[in-house]
Amino acid sequence: MKYIFEVHIKEGHTAEEYARAWVRASELIQRAPGALGTELHRKIGDPTTLIAIASWDSKAHRDAMEANRDPEIDEIIRAAAPFVEVRPIGEFETPEWVVNPPDRQC
Repeated sequence: MKYIFEVHIKEGHTAEEYARAWVRASELIQRAPGALGTELHRKIGDPTTLIAIASWDSKAHRDAMEANRDPEIDEIIRAAAPFVEVRPIGEFETPEWVVNPPDRQC
């Protein structure tokens, strides 16, 4: 399952600043059972907009991490909050099907 967020970097700050906080928090979150990785992507043509994707084995695993979240994660998020606006896009199930080019394995 995927949790997807849109991140807007506020004026005077950079995506790299947010990425440093994202990586620090992700390193802690990825210790939780069921965590499958995180990604940040820049929007083409807009360096102040990112999409953040967190992958999990299941919603239950993500919910368990949230219920027992390391306080250091909250500190990292609070420290980054003044220079970003984060808008949850949604929670998405693992796809029932994936269509890839014939010569590509994913």
